[in-house]
Amino acid sequence: MSRFLQFCASTLGRKYIMALTGLLLGGFLVFHAAGNSLIFQHREAFSTYAQWLHSLGLFLPTAGILLLMVFLVHIATGASLFLRSRRAKGRGYAVSASAGGQTWVSRAMPFTGAANLAFLMLHLATVRFADSAVPVVERISRALTDPLLASLYAVGIAALALHISHGFWSMLQSLGISHPRWNRLLRTLVCVTAALISGIFADIILLHIWVGR
Repeated sequence: MSRFLQFCASTLGRKYIMALTGLLLGGFLVFHAAGNSLIFQHREAFSTYAQWLHSLGLFLPTAGILLLMVFLVHIATGASLFLRSRRAKGRGYAVSASAGGQTWVSRAMPFTGAANLAFLMLHLATVRFADSAVPVVERISRALTDPLLASLYAVGIAALALHISHGFWSMLQSLGISHPRWNRLLRTLVCVTAALISGIFADIILLHIWVGR
């Protein structure tokens, strides 16, 4: 096995992989939240945004495949770190250890991660791969005006908020972006970013609940 593969198989290497894939997934969340926020202007603005995405041709499915690969690597690496930490008695969750000690949020990372995966499957089933003859904005409205689906979406967004609030902080620590003088500011920025991302998605649910009354 090459030195590179040996490093990737090590705990430190896996933490770097988690950090880098988390960075890519975080970037996607920022882009996705920004695009979805257009629905607050009016439905036509969001529809125009969706049409622009589909006008990109092969770029969109290619980006989707690459994003799926990143997501799967992130999941597999996180699971391997969790199982390795369970075998190493007294060490705790490997990723959270890099963030300066365990909290209930860090201990819940494997579970919020699993909830995020279930949330993604729900979102794909109800919006992305639903009836393609129906405009995407209508598919979103159908899902979010259904009380059960809206409740499941709300739970998923809450799990996402918890996961990324710790995940972003852990990512910075793993990448060496840390200094006692700036850590408080970094924590604040992480919390604000997580709140903005999850807040946009939560407000979309509230918007459809209000309109659907």
